[in-house]
Amino acid sequence: MIRFIKDLYRKDHIHYLGGIDFFKYIGPGLLVTVGFIDPGNWASNFAAGSDFGYTLLWVVSLSTIMLIILQHNVAHLGIVTGLCLSEAATKYTPKWISRPVLGSAILASISTSLAEILGGAIALKMLFDIPITVGAIIVTLFVLIMLFTNSYKKIERAIIAFVSVIGLSFIYELFLVDIEWGAAAKGWVTPSIPEGSMLIIMSVLGAVVMPHNLFLHSEVIQSHEYNKEDDKSIRHLLKYEFFDTFFSMMVGWAINSAMIILAAATFFKYGTQVVELQQASSLLEPLLGSNAVKIFALALLMAGISSTITSGMAAGSIFAGIFNEPYHIHDNHSRLGVTISLGIALLIIFFISNPFKGLLISQMILSMQLPFTVFLQVSLTSSKRVMGKYVNGTFSTIVLFTIAAIVSILNIMLLIGM
Repeated sequence: MIRFIKDLYRKDHIHYLGGIDFFKYIGPGLLVTVGFIDPGNWASNFAAGSDFGYTLLWVVSLSTIMLIILQHNVAHLGIVTGLCLSEAATKYTPKWISRPVLGSAILASISTSLAEILGGAIALKMLFDIPITVGAIIVTLFVLIMLFTNSYKKIERAIIAFVSVIGLSFIYELFLVDIEWGAAAKGWVTPSIPEGSMLIIMSVLGAVVMPHNLFLHSEVIQSHEYNKEDDKSIRHLLKYEFFDTFFSMMVGWAINSAMIILAAATFFKYGTQVVELQQASSLLEPLLGSNAVKIFALALLMAGISSTITSGMAAGSIFAGIFNEPYHIHDNHSRLGVTISLGIALLIIFFISNPFKGLLISQMILSMQLPFTVFLQVSLTSSKRVMGKYVNGTFSTIVLFTIAAIVSILNIMLLIGM
């Protein structure tokens, strides 16, 4: 990991980081982080902790390391080329390669949207006893209005802040329950695949390293105004991007780990299997007392809405990129991409009999598409024709392809075990 960072941050890439400048560039990474503390993550983490205790914490550690490397790499693609991953694929790869990969990425975004909408619907059922299908319609319509009117920008920071506070409450609870820290420490660093755990391992992996977030990060990193023709301007943004990514992803690692640990210390300890997300609200009782269920549901609703927004944006970016266009909500292709992702996800929800199982399977689908996106990304960032002098170094390329290989092997193991 250290060598990888050194390889990416050669002497001409990085200078002293002033504190004030650093905080100016925090933002794109946090927006991406919302995507992996979404309802799908909640379901995967609580299932992992309640079924297997601390033994699957290593999946969060491995996923986060891979996530930092991949998100950092794809952000560089966006900064250097001024293109999102989908646009770059359309421009620099043959159609027989780009179209199938981007098409599967659209399917992955639908799976993502399904989890986000379903999480919001479960929250509405907990708060107001609204049926899941009706709640899903409400969440979808609300997000579409926010996206199509651009009004989400006005409350985006508030949503991220609220979800972050709730996430931190899980971390705070670590001090309120009896945790076997020795077992947790071992779980973080010791790979283990207990019998019957492969579905949940793939769900956790898919919930952390999400294909749509790779497309989204390459798009939103360009929100900082800079001159793409000016080498000094590009280097200035490159030198801050890693710290934004690293900080944001570590926040996500801490929150995801806390969920698994709390589920292990409560449900697993007493042999209680989590079969619906509503059960996990009891984790907040030591901190929030009798209002725990409402606070948990409200947090889940905010997580569902905010992550549905980012999922919709990613789908719009992928679809517009197929037509060699940047994401813009007033562009027809971007709007169509958003509508396809959210609309089909909503339709599928009408046929799901077990919402919790649906969340887990949706995350597994993401992990199965991930290798295709990663191989596409690495081939682009390892091409001098695409990246110029900012092309991946040899060691970086090896690390990135190794990550793609690890995910592919896990997918093969899943298919064999099914």
